[in-house]
Amino acid sequence: MHASNSSLFNMFELWRADPWTAEVYLLNSPWPVTCLCTAYLLFVYKIGPEFMKHRKPYNLRNIILIYNICQMIYNGSIFLMVFYYIFFEGTYDISCMHTLSVDHPKKRIERSITYIFFLNKIFDLLDTIFFVLRKSYKQITFLHVYHHAMMVYFMYWVIRLYGTGGQYSVMGICNTAVHFLMYFYYFNAGLRPKMKMNLWWKRYITIAQIVQFMIYLVQSIVVLVFNPSCHFPLFMQWLQIFQASSMIVMFGNFYYHAYIKPKQKTE
Repeated sequence: MHASNSSLFNMFELWRADPWTAEVYLLNSPWPVTCLCTAYLLFVYKIGPEFMKHRKPYNLRNIILIYNICQMIYNGSIFLMVFYYIFFEGTYDISCMHTLSVDHPKKRIERSITYIFFLNKIFDLLDTIFFVLRKSYKQITFLHVYHHAMMVYFMYWVIRLYGTGGQYSVMGICNTAVHFLMYFYYFNAGLRPKMKMNLWWKRYITIAQIVQFMIYLVQSIVVLVFNPSCHFPLFMQWLQIFQASSMIVMFGNFYYHAYIKPKQKTE
């Protein structure tokens, strides 16, 4: 059994685009992130609801307000760093944003930004934990859980097999911008619960989510059609198209049922 586990570990070691990941916590092996995502799903769908079954919802208002402020600062900071890195430093050729070589002078910055973005996706999992502890089960949709778990697991394997930054820097800019707006809304809604229904711009956060995935989709299609010589892995290009398309469909479906269908019934 020991020899079998050792062989499996060695096999995973071969799947490492950047040797730096062997030295970084949570990136040095697939097992921690796999266990983390599994524990998240078990807590959300089984352990959490069972634990809360005979308990009253916890009052987490102050904790969540602090969490939202931290997320605003966290996402805003990443957005500014990536924006500066791409548009002011001119690190990438926008038409083909391939990850930097391991000996590139800006590789350390690229790695650092990618890692803190990855950690932020883990931090995001607390959203669902709060829903469970508050018994706000209607917010725990398939879209919500899939999106959160997928981002953590997808990001791990992208970093492991492809490397840091590159074309996925566009994801960093769009995702952190949308999350800053989202947590800004959550903070205002939590700070003034009576005004929650009057925050008319909530629906535009969903629109922003859809737009960001449209940007990912267009980015991949443009590179495939107009710049086929780009060395960005073809498999990951198609994977990005698939993920972007599926998220557009799911967020579009959510938007229709949350904002269009109710309006049609009242007319």
